[in-house]
Amino acid sequence: MDVRSAPFPLELTVPGTAGADFDPLLPVAELPQGTMRRVTRGDLDVLLVHTPNGVVAVEDRCPHMSAPLSIGQLDGCVVACPLHDGRFDLCSGDPVQMPTTGGLDPDGRYFPPWSPAGREPKTDPPGLKAEARRLTRVRRFRYFPVRIAGERIEVALPAVPQAPALPPVPPA
Repeated sequence: MDVRSAPFPLELTVPGTAGADFDPLLPVAELPQGTMRRVTRGDLDVLLVHTPNGVVAVEDRCPHMSAPLSIGQLDGCVVACPLHDGRFDLCSGDPVQMPTTGGLDPDGRYFPPWSPAGREPKTDPPGLKAEARRLTRVRRFRYFPVRIAGERIEVALPAVPQAPALPPVPPA
């Protein structure tokens, strides 16, 4: 099986992963082309996806409101969020379809709420929720560097910062 890591926009690399050690996350055989898999390390949920361009790794969080994309739908390089019908291109990091709630795209352009075909039109009454939707920005993906080492998919994860040691408490 010829599996490779997919190229991604380098400016979208997760901070703290440059020069980081690669952690083996999954056997290659457990991620056939066209599938997604969530792998958890500590409090970090990584979404591994085998696209037609190769394997990518991003946080398993929708760039809109952080829903787990691993339970969404995959179509080639495009993953659909199960929460608000947003669709995002894993190969470029960009939104393909804004979520039904609307909001700001990564470049700051506003998109109003919309209703999927066959559903009642969505109203957006004024108030704090409408203001929150108007100010919610859909982000681009952030990518973890991936390499294929033998039969394993390895991902560079940021180091977990260590809490500074506290000084000893003097006896009372």
